[in-house]
Amino acid sequence: MHTALLQSSGRPGDVAHNLRVLDDAARAAAANGAGLLAAPEMFLTGYAIGDDVPKLAEPADGDSADAIAEIATRHGLALAYGYPERDGETVFNSVQLISADGSRLANYRKTHLFGCFEREHFTPGDQPVVQAELAGLRVGLMICYDVEFPENVRAHALASTDLLLVPTAQMHPFQFVAESLVPVRAFENQMYVAYVNRTGPEGEFEFVGLSTLAGPDGVARARAGRGEELVSADVDPAFLAASREHNPYLRDRRPGLYASLV
Repeated sequence: MHTALLQSSGRPGDVAHNLRVLDDAARAAAANGAGLLAAPEMFLTGYAIGDDVPKLAEPADGDSADAIAEIATRHGLALAYGYPERDGETVFNSVQLISADGSRLANYRKTHLFGCFEREHFTPGDQPVVQAELAGLRVGLMICYDVEFPENVRAHALASTDLLLVPTAQMHPFQFVAESLVPVRAFENQMYVAYVNRTGPEGEFEFVGLSTLAGPDGVARARAGRGEELVSADVDPAFLAASREHNPYLRDRRPGLYASLV
């Protein structure tokens, strides 16, 4: 499955504008043969929106989800996007995956909140592994800081995730996560990892870009620079199967030795 990553911060606080950016990117990605387009963490609203988080938060089946489903069906590809999710009085930092026919396939709530801003405005999710079937692949969802916890990604590996989508808001000076950690996560867990970042200054943050689609061999199939960019690469089930056959990490685990980890 050809997979595209939209590296963009859109326009913080302007949902209508960000939907237009997503529509344009979906058109370009589909024209390039992509079956999936992933956008960054909190792409719908912007990340550094402060006290506007509760005002702009929407339910998973809200108006913006309907608009994104229409974009997906019009361009014939699946879409994953980050947004603030309202569930009653509770707000989560979430990512939703919508299929090319407009169906809502999966919704994940960030389990590991980063920094004072996130802890002030969001409630952490409590479901570590959320997956959906897409084009013959088992696609898992995660957000930013979550991927920095090896137990999180290993849980996906043990649940047979093939492609892990990680919308992110990775900021300076932590660019080593995109450059080094993400390819290692893909290799040690034998999966593809798509890490799609925001870019440029936003409030007190400086997002570093460097969106990456890494394969199970630890090699980046696509890597963006620091600016607005749409990059893409193939997620190849045959290569993944061959890699899993030759890499012994998961087979050689000894879970009985790891009880102290939990």
